[in-house]
Amino acid sequence: MLDLVRLALPVAISRASFMLMSLTDAIVLARHSPGQLPLVLDAWLPNGVFMGFGLGLVMGVSVLTAELSGQGKGAETGRIFRRGLWVATLYALLATVSVWLIARPVFTLVGFAPQLAEDVSQTTRILALGTLGHMVGAVCQFHLEALRRPNIVTAVSMSAVLVNLVSALILVPHYGAVGVVWGTTLSRLYMMLVFLLIVWRVSPAFKSSPPAPDGEARRQNTVGLGTGVANIAEWGSFNMTFVIATLVSIDTGTVYGLAVQMMGVVFMIYVGLGTATSVRVAERFGRGEAEGVREAGRLGVAASLVLGLGMACLLVLLRQPIADVMLNTGDASIGGARLAPQLELLIAAIAFVTIFDGLQGVGSMALRAQEVVWTPTLIHVGSYMAVMVPLCAWLALAAGMGVWGVYVGVTVASVIAGTGQILALEWKTRGQRGRPRPHAPDASLGAAPL
Repeated sequence: MLDLVRLALPVAISRASFMLMSLTDAIVLARHSPGQLPLVLDAWLPNGVFMGFGLGLVMGVSVLTAELSGQGKGAETGRIFRRGLWVATLYALLATVSVWLIARPVFTLVGFAPQLAEDVSQTTRILALGTLGHMVGAVCQFHLEALRRPNIVTAVSMSAVLVNLVSALILVPHYGAVGVVWGTTLSRLYMMLVFLLIVWRVSPAFKSSPPAPDGEARRQNTVGLGTGVANIAEWGSFNMTFVIATLVSIDTGTVYGLAVQMMGVVFMIYVGLGTATSVRVAERFGRGEAEGVREAGRLGVAASLVLGLGMACLLVLLRQPIADVMLNTGDASIGGARLAPQLELLIAAIAFVTIFDGLQGVGSMALRAQEVVWTPTLIHVGSYMAVMVPLCAWLALAAGMGVWGVYVGVTVASVIAGTGQILALEWKTRGQRGRPRPHAPDASLGAAPL
């Protein structure tokens, strides 16, 4: 348990930094121009899809680096890092160009009025300029964490939060939503440069390593491919809920967006726990310790459940001060309607959802650490794309439930995803006999029987 906490805590803080940037941006913007908040949140629809797939695509850096490190071959992981760096760079350039081209057509297609579509397209394109920094920084993070250097990642990530906050405080009063996205883009480029310097100095990232064994590149990219598809389902679907809330009304989009920012901060803590769990599972998987794999996975799930209950209680108890901080002591309004009372209720309601959101994150990462790729991917696609998006749209728009329709859709999908991932993990780990085979053809394709 101590080993899990020692690894999970700094990783959780570093992952939370991603959402802390979004949260501080949302707070600064909401206190100056709450009606412009949807311009930033909706901009994540195309950006979130591309970045989510990209982060999944390079997840193999974490899994294979941890495997080699667990076998005592940490000095050989430079080739894993460099392969991931090439993939991240080429993909980021492709994603940036793609987002610039599709931004306006996407927001016109979802039904935004012409001026709203143009405004959101502008913030979307500025965010896209940070994709390279985001992708390269992620490869550096995965590499350092898998080598058990998470404290370095935490320090750099939290310094980027400060860079982002200072940028927002300077730019938002003059440029509103456009200032927010420029601050986000600059902070990502800052992280990329600092991370590259650090991995060059303290890791084997740019040092020569032995030739790769047959099939290593395929294994690395296969793990990442499945994760990327799952991220498209999860990130794209959640970002689509921002669009649905905005279509209801601007104030609905603002209140829902602020509540989900808190949900996102909590989820990034789970991502830290899931990353720590996946590193511990992958190390034991690489050594062929079937019992160790089972224990590492189950400990991660148990810790997620305990942590989730505690954080949900905190959200409920602190819902009023959180809403006051977000909305300038409750004075913010749009069209004469005060937003704080609605936000308080939604934060309390979302506290329940975070428990299942955390379970699905930890469960899916523990499965992928055993190179079971497509089972968690199918659960994500089914839960979020097939259930959440159409259910949110129907309840919020057709049934007239507004923000609570979106909430119900998110809740149902999260319960399905969380329950499904944990059941899949338990089935997989209980079904193992003897020593797992990390390099067996079926396992490398994620086709290991559950």
